[in-house]
Amino acid sequence: MPVTKSWTVELRITEEDQQTTAEARLTIDDLEAVMGHGSARRSTADSNVPVIGDELAVARALSNLSHHLLDTAVQKLEGT
Repeated sequence: MPVTKSWTVELRITEEDQQTTAEARLTIDDLEAVMGHGSARRSTADSNVPVIGDELAVARALSNLSHHLLDTAVQKLEGT
């Protein structure tokens, strides 16, 4: 019989001056949380298009989150 699960990812984006940071938080069964962080910096020579910084920072945060999730799974498999 199939089992359906729901995991939630919350994304928080902070922009300050030319720096954008993102935090991705995965909550698993309301018990465990795995975090990922990412950032992007706009050069003074670049056009001011905030959505690009948001996209880069979020993509990096999600990538970081995926690495942390994989590390967590490996640790559980190894019993550490």
